[in-house]
Amino acid sequence: MRQYQKSDCSSEEWRNLRRTTKNVKRKYFDEKIEHISTQNKRSWVRAPKPDSSEAIVFKGEPCLTTEDTWNAFQETFNSAQSRPTYPGRLGQALAPKPKREWAPFSRLEIREALTGCSGRSAPGPDHVTWTHIKWLCANDDILKLFVWIVNSCITAGFWPVCFKTPKTVIISKPGKTAYNIPKVFRPIVLLNTLGKLFEKAIANRLHWEAAHFGLLHPCQFGGVRQNSTKDAGLYLTHLVRAGWDKGYKTSVVAFDLAQYFPSLNHTAITLILDHMGFADNIVNFFADYLVGRYTKLFWDNQLSDPFPAAVGVGQGSALSPILSALYLVPVLWKFHTERPTD
Repeated sequence: MRQYQKSDCSSEEWRNLRRTTKNVKRKYFDEKIEHISTQNKRSWVRAPKPDSSEAIVFKGEPCLTTEDTWNAFQETFNSAQSRPTYPGRLGQALAPKPKREWAPFSRLEIREALTGCSGRSAPGPDHVTWTHIKWLCANDDILKLFVWIVNSCITAGFWPVCFKTPKTVIISKPGKTAYNIPKVFRPIVLLNTLGKLFEKAIANRLHWEAAHFGLLHPCQFGGVRQNSTKDAGLYLTHLVRAGWDKGYKTSVVAFDLAQYFPSLNHTAITLILDHMGFADNIVNFFADYLVGRYTKLFWDNQLSDPFPAAVGVGQGSALSPILSALYLVPVLWKFHTERPTD
């Protein structure tokens, strides 16, 4: 079959040739579609997605209603809510440090907290985006008011109720073969954006104090600024080679703390902060910040009634990484001091 080029014919002939080719292709695919959809008696389109509330199975029973599915998610993501804890044991592994003063926030710190905030991130229940917050903070009078609000909250040990009732969006984890159990989904907490701004400023200060006063364990890498996966790899390589020098063979045990963020005990968090020498006003602030929290689950384009969130920290909060890192410090020091030595 001869292959035509544009130089072989005039412009009009070339347009007619292209039109004819297009019509032939369209006729061919139309015939294929008709053959599949009529003569073969089978649908050539994807089957409709089954109702998602019927797809979830919890404790061996199908969730037949949306309410059943919400309860399944709530029990899965807040499974530690009714478990007994012994915070005193964590406090025993951490020697109390001298108390430090908590300096009030400045306008510069609030502006720095806005750095890197994407205007495309999903807003919380207030529907305020980072674009709105940046526009407001460009006004010095409004920024001064924001600074006064966050400093007053810490001084009074108080966190407004409007910041304690976020919306938790249930999203699926990628790469799973089936999505019929709650554990293959991940909760993402959408907070009011102004509250997120204040949390980012507080988180920046906690990161700074943790690094400046050596509050973290030297082996901590996750959730800690100025540390990366490369640092963890270098440290592991050092341990392997040090073992080789002594004639040892190195084994690595890796495990995942399932639902770690949603399982942090609130009493233990405040006790650890107190032992680490944080000022009484910031400890009292977190004592109020962590209690009386509720969340509304959003899944399958529906919003649930408020569920209590008596444990854990939100996946979408800037405070979650640093609080979870501080939470692990007593465990790591306990292991470090009690492990057998050579």
